[in-house]
Amino acid sequence: MKRAAVTTFVTFLVFAPAAALAHSGHDSAGGLVHGFVHPVTGIDHVLAMIAVGVLAAQYGSRALWLVPMSFLVAMATAGAIGMAGIPVQIVEAGIGLSVVVLGLMIAFQLKPPTLVAIVVVGLFALFHGYAHGSEMPKGLAGLSFAAGFLIATALLLGAGVGLGRLLQRRALGRRLIQAGGGAMALVGIAVLASVL
Repeated sequence: MKRAAVTTFVTFLVFAPAAALAHSGHDSAGGLVHGFVHPVTGIDHVLAMIAVGVLAAQYGSRALWLVPMSFLVAMATAGAIGMAGIPVQIVEAGIGLSVVVLGLMIAFQLKPPTLVAIVVVGLFALFHGYAHGSEMPKGLAGLSFAAGFLIATALLLGAGVGLGRLLQRRALGRRLIQAGGGAMALVGIAVLASVL
């Protein structure tokens, strides 16, 4: 059992950097379905969104919706900036860093004040949103694309909250969450290494 888990983890780390960069330009793609699929085509986006949900679950109470909502709102705002064509140079590095920092927060069960978590999550969401927005087609197809990626993002955030709530009920589950956070941080480091 342990050997299979180690093999899966190593395989994941080897292929994560190539899969992570889901921002290679999808100008020809548009519409709701393409927008919905886009966030799940990059492991960096998936891990960051799941991490935000898990982090919110660690806080509980109002943070269950405030933390994910801050990600969604900041991502939508940055998506509009990206769609406007305003250049930002460090997007991929910011995305990689988001996976590292969020993963470490989960791994070490760091719980700064809720407001700090909201600001950190919102800051990282700017990079993710800009990446999506800069690839949006113009016009109605772009608006449909935006709706699709926001819906997919909300579902991934919700999945993270659900996963976090489910696993926190038992000590073994909390250890799994911490191990998953560590694995996320390693993937983030691999992403950073591939873009720097």
